[in-house]
Amino acid sequence: MQTFQNTVTIHRPADEVFAFLADFENIPMWNYAIEETSKASAGSVRVGTRYRQTRSIPARSAEEFEVTVFEPASRLAIHGQIGPFQATISYELEAAAGATTLVNTVELDPTQAKLRLLAPLAAPRIKAAVGQNLGKLRQVLENGRRA
Repeated sequence: MQTFQNTVTIHRPADEVFAFLADFENIPMWNYAIEETSKASAGSVRVGTRYRQTRSIPARSAEEFEVTVFEPASRLAIHGQIGPFQATISYELEAAAGATTLVNTVELDPTQAKLRLLAPLAAPRIKAAVGQNLGKLRQVLENGRRA
C-alpha cells in the first residue's frame, strides 16, 4: 500500500470547503482526470452514499466509490476503485482565521500484481497530480466559481 498526504490552505470558511467537497459531483471542476461524477444513491450525502465517475486519465474507465466518513466541516472520506487502485481518500479540515487548512491523505492499494511493483515509483507522480488538483480546488473556492 502507498500512502501520501498533501496540505493546502484555502481562504474560505471550513463549512464552505466541506460543503463543496461533500458534493462529489463537483469533482470534475477541480480534478483534471475526472470527466463526470454522479450520485448512485438516493437521499442526502452521508456515510454509505455511493457514486460513479468517469476517469479520462491515465485511461478512460468507470469507477465507483462510497462515502465512509462524513463529519460536517471537519472530516470526509471515501473508499473505492480509483483508477487501478483500491483507494481510501480522506480530507481533514481545520478552521484558521477565515481560512481552512485541508489535509488530504491518499492510501492506494494496487489491485494487480504488476502494479504492486510499480506503485512505489508511481506514488510520487500521483502525489504531485493530487497536489495540482488541490491547487485547482483552492482557486475554484477562492474565486467563487461554484457549480
